[in-house]
Amino acid sequence: MKMFGTKSAIYSQGRVLAIDPGNEQSAWLKFNCDSKKIVDFGYDDNASLRSKMGSTYWNQDIDHLAIEMIASYGMAVGKTVFDTCVWIGRFIEVANRPFTQVYRKDVKMHLCNSMRAKDAHIRQALIDKFGPQGKKSDPGPTFGISGDVWAALGVALTYAETVYKR
Repeated sequence: MKMFGTKSAIYSQGRVLAIDPGNEQSAWLKFNCDSKKIVDFGYDDNASLRSKMGSTYWNQDIDHLAIEMIASYGMAVGKTVFDTCVWIGRFIEVANRPFTQVYRKDVKMHLCNSMRAKDAHIRQALIDKFGPQGKKSDPGPTFGISGDVWAALGVALTYAETVYKR
């Protein structure tokens, strides 16, 4: 993980915006690191998310940005990977606050203790940690989370438990 910003800024507040970026759409999750509570989450096209992040109202309860970073494993990559890298930079720029780049391998090792972990394993580790999703009549803490938002929750929790550590 790479942290940017002053050390005091990184460790001072516990409200993080975690993003699992994509080349066209990105999953995001607002997380309180002190209470380990999910505040809000969603999945938006990148331009809309960038616009939200630039809004003072939407951004007022965020102290830190944790964003999943692309890592090279020696494989050839295509245009979509480079487009995702561009969006990572744009999100960091508009956030205008300290940020941490969280690598997928760090999420896998933190939550599953294995580099071989797949998305399903990470999802199950998060359900084990937060409790069952529940149903509409009796929602659990992760009720409504699906798809890539699970990856954003993994980024948030990895940041909270390895970097923030209040």
